[in-house]
Amino acid sequence: MTHYMKAKIAAFIILTTLALPTQAQDAASQNKAYTGAQASDKTYKVIYQLDSGSPDVINKAIRNIGNLLNDPRLSGKLEVELVAFSGGTEAFRKASEYEQGIKGLLERGVRIVQCLNTLKERKIEKSELYDFLAYTPSGNGELVIRAEEGWTIIKP
Repeated sequence: MTHYMKAKIAAFIILTTLALPTQAQDAASQNKAYTGAQASDKTYKVIYQLDSGSPDVINKAIRNIGNLLNDPRLSGKLEVELVAFSGGTEAFRKASEYEQGIKGLLERGVRIVQCLNTLKERKIEKSELYDFLAYTPSGNGELVIRAEEGWTIIKP
């Protein structure tokens, strides 16, 4: 290797090394300045899938939807649905520990929906569930249709 080539490589290494701290500082500055994605669309549609009877999952779904509704970037731009099927139906049983949380979501405009297939399969009467529920023939069908309509599906 010629002396000229060695000098060129050495200069490249020195310049590259000197630039690294500046690049890292720039990235850190950009990260600190970031305040989240901007909600530039007129509306955002999201459906939460609740198919577990686990208290942790049910509480997480209620909390997640509440957090979404509290996001100032999305204020007045949200259409939200909570669809329960399978084990998630337990959240909608009368006098469950989730009644206040679910009613709170309903009062904030969230559509609360129960799958009729689950009721049939598990031999659950509508009278055993909250009277403020909406119903869909199939929870999975609801998810498929909503997805095709462009809704975001979230499974807590």
